Amino acid sequence: MKLTALLGASVLGILPFAAWAQDAEEVPPCENCADTITIVSWGGAYQDMQKKAYVDPYVAATGVKVIWDESASEGVAKLRAMTEAGNVTWDLIDLLASDGIRLCDEGLAEEIPFDDWLKPAPDGTPASEDLAKYTVSECHIPTNLYSTTFGYRTDVAAWNGAVPTSVCDIFDLEKFPGKRALEKRPINNLEWALICSGVPADQVYDTLETDEGIQKALDKLGTIKGQTIWWSAGAETPQLLADKEAVIGSTYNGRLFSLIAEQNQPVAMLWDYEVLDIDGFVVPAGLPEERLNRVRHFLRFATDTRHLADQTKYISYGPARASSQDLVGQHADLGIDMAPHMPTNPENAKTGFLFNYTWWADHRDELDGRFQSWLA
Repeated sequence: MKLTALLGASVLGILPFAAWAQDAEEVPPCENCADTITIVSWGGAYQDMQKKAYVDPYVAATGVKVIWDESASEGVAKLRAMTEAGNVTWDLIDLLASDGIRLCDEGLAEEIPFDDWLKPAPDGTPASEDLAKYTVSECHIPTNLYSTTFGYRTDVAAWNGAVPTSVCDIFDLEKFPGKRALEKRPINNLEWALICSGVPADQVYDTLETDEGIQKALDKLGTIKGQTIWWSAGAETPQLLADKEAVIGSTYNGRLFSLIAEQNQPVAMLWDYEVLDIDGFVVPAGLPEERLNRVRHFLRFATDTRHLADQTKYISYGPARASSQDLVGQHADLGIDMAPHMPTNPENAKTGFLFNYTWWADHRDELDGRFQSWLA
């Protein structure tokens, strides 16, 4: 059934969404709604953040039973199989934007009428505008952003008190000698290499369309290849930095936050040209009416300005709503100001750019092969 047939309050059997109070905890009854909701996530600290920021408060307000499934990493394949079998048991899936695009293109995810389903910002800005900066698909509701960026040791004697301030300092072995840590794949590395070869950021992907552009990027990476440790898992760079096996390296900003704030290692962040990626919710296509009603009711609550800001109490990922930025406060356990640790903080994101999902979908196989051959 098309979503447009389900939008009316008379069909939903709940209060019109426009009547919701701005206080997120004032939740109207959800009539004609399923009494359980199955949410697919990633487990670990990320899922724990979701529980604390908006799932537990929603359960407290509604009494709904939440069933967790921690197989989001296999979300696309499993939803395809469920759909083919005619037995979709999931109600809501937390996925990266790239996977949301894939499911949307395949017709396996519902298109979301943002302004009908989701709360406006406190000042009345429609949800579609509040989330616009990080919306890449009609089927994906962005909730938070993380970035791949660099951390560096602050106690490297050979640097004579200097510290990296530009992503291009990664390629300066004379001023900043020591081992680097880079991911063992072309994504992000080729972009950084071209930017540091003088290619404007907005021309990077056009340049990579050419054989000469790819070679230019590989040649730049070649200048530090002999001083690079290539990683495959996000935990490797923090460990390499902690063990002093690398002096600077790329990984996910949350991993570096843990290393710096929780482990008190002499490491600092280098945000220049961080590559942002987006997490968010996808609704499987064709849910029965009662389950879809429950999903809409939950999303209205969980994705409002307040609850997306509350995510930052538990993890250093930036809220996707523009209106949430000023509400970022302190970490719930560490008691430290989280704003400086957000990849979406305006100061950190000055040169940040979004991972180009569409371009990489078209070129990934080719460049993976060429990059691995170059490494060998």
